[in-house]
Amino acid sequence: MIASLAQVVLADDPHQRISPGGPIGAYSVEQWKKDWPGCRYEDGVKEGRLSIVQTANGPAFRVDYAIGEIGPAQGGAGWRFPIKQADCAELTYTLAFTKDFDWVKGGKLPGLSGGPDSVTGGNPANGRNGFSVRLMWRKDGRGEAYVYHMHQPGKYGESLSFPPDFRFPTSDEIKIRLRVSLNKIGQRNGKLDVWAGSPGSSTETHLLSRSDMEWRSDPSLSIDSLLFETFHGGGDETWAPRHKSSTTFSNISIAWPQHPTDK
Repeated sequence: MIASLAQVVLADDPHQRISPGGPIGAYSVEQWKKDWPGCRYEDGVKEGRLSIVQTANGPAFRVDYAIGEIGPAQGGAGWRFPIKQADCAELTYTLAFTKDFDWVKGGKLPGLSGGPDSVTGGNPANGRNGFSVRLMWRKDGRGEAYVYHMHQPGKYGESLSFPPDFRFPTSDEIKIRLRVSLNKIGQRNGKLDVWAGSPGSSTETHLLSRSDMEWRSDPSLSIDSLLFETFHGGGDETWAPRHKSSTTFSNISIAWPQHPTDK
């Protein structure tokens, strides 16, 4: 079975959509390069941790997390995919965890980033090197945004928790919508919003809303990448999964809403 080609952009549609290309089954590096052109690195594809699977709503990317391993290089998957540069961007995707998913202490989920450097992994944001926003699952399926920004309190990203009653579901799909709006230079007026809901439903829960973010001090910095990273971790093996666990990602799209400061 052949899935639709990736990265389809229609002239009358302001979204950039990324769908699996190629046959159902193992996801090759060659196919990954077609579906995600322009990436400078990849983790997890050549190691065989990614595949294309058929779901009730069409083909999806599946990530199988390596037992006993953490990080994108050894335990999951990761790459930085270039997108149209903008001061406001919105990433949407449908996510599903396997029924017996091993949450352990937590792990990363895709988000948005910008700047010349990879501002993750203990490389703190300074306003000129870049910024990043990824989501995380935590113990028992709790959730948060994990953010590298100018005023993060330490070397590593800041955790911005979702409401205490939120849990990522297992087996059932959940639609994630993440919006980043950059600040005016010298002001802490950037925004970060995260919503979640059921695929196909117009009802969403607003999980996180911040309007005091300072992402940059350099006006040349923009949102320029979809940061597709998903892995357990964490800094040591106590974060590693103890049994087989997987996620699927589908209906991935990027949009560019009007920037709040332009209204």
